[in-house]
Amino acid sequence: MAMAALRREGRRFGPLVSSPSPINAIRSTLAPTEEQVGLGVRSISTQIVRNRMKSVKNIQKITKAMKMVAASKLRAIQVRAENSRGLWQPFTALLGDTPSVSVKKNVIVTISSDKGLCGGINSTSVKISRALYKVNAGPDTETKYVILGEKAKAQLIRDSKKDISLIMTELQKNFLNYTQVSVLADDILKNVEFDALRIVFNKFQSVVSFLPTTATVLSPEIVERESEAGGKIGSLDAYEIEGGETKSEVLQNLAEFQFSCVMFNAVLENACSEQGARMSAMDSSSRNAGDMLDRLTLTYNRTRQASITTELIEIISGASALTG
Repeated sequence: MAMAALRREGRRFGPLVSSPSPINAIRSTLAPTEEQVGLGVRSISTQIVRNRMKSVKNIQKITKAMKMVAASKLRAIQVRAENSRGLWQPFTALLGDTPSVSVKKNVIVTISSDKGLCGGINSTSVKISRALYKVNAGPDTETKYVILGEKAKAQLIRDSKKDISLIMTELQKNFLNYTQVSVLADDILKNVEFDALRIVFNKFQSVVSFLPTTATVLSPEIVERESEAGGKIGSLDAYEIEGGETKSEVLQNLAEFQFSCVMFNAVLENACSEQGARMSAMDSSSRNAGDMLDRLTLTYNRTRQASITTELIEIISGASALTG
């Protein structure tokens, strides 16, 4: 009886003797080693794996829910984006799209999202905007930024704060319609002087792909200059103007209406691309969480099996010592 009691006390204080530093015991690996023979160390290791498995399961549930929410929003925005293409296409047929036009005052309108977890669409827009800034920069030219969206603001404000003229955020907080976008376009036209507006956005192609796009809207003065120089814009002289408005007034109205229509389509296309990219990102995250959960389950089973095997060995050894 005394020997049995001594063995029980030895098992109780065995972990304290084998682990001289409590920090080393806490930092033990998930798989038990020869030195970690105490019950406490093995229980901590198993509990760590179990807690991590629970966290990964919760993350997987969240990513799956976000994927479903993005899918439900995508369909509604996709229909509106496709319908909005009929607004700016007549202007492209009438005035054309001349991204290579040389002007003195360039304004780059960068459209991004307010929320993250949507892949690299915001970084792509910012990269194209910076490339346009470098292309149009010069001693006799002036280039400014107009930012729509929180994510582009966070990236461009780091190194181009002095070149930012206007910042607008929380565009998608409410239901987007043409009236709201036309108010935003009117604010841009009132607060920014420009010869050419270069709108950078992501055009929706499919759920897994989007096309970075740049649309160019010229000021009435530049349109009139290009019209007198000939080319595609020169075909405006073939149209008759009715009413008492002059040609410059007609061009002014056309430029403002064109900018609002292009902005409306660009905002919807970018929102549609955002939801598609978020679907793809959340699907990838769910699959990664599933793979990690499988690996953690395997580690947990191995650790638990090793713990049970060690307990059986101790019980058999104790029984053999008592019978001997």
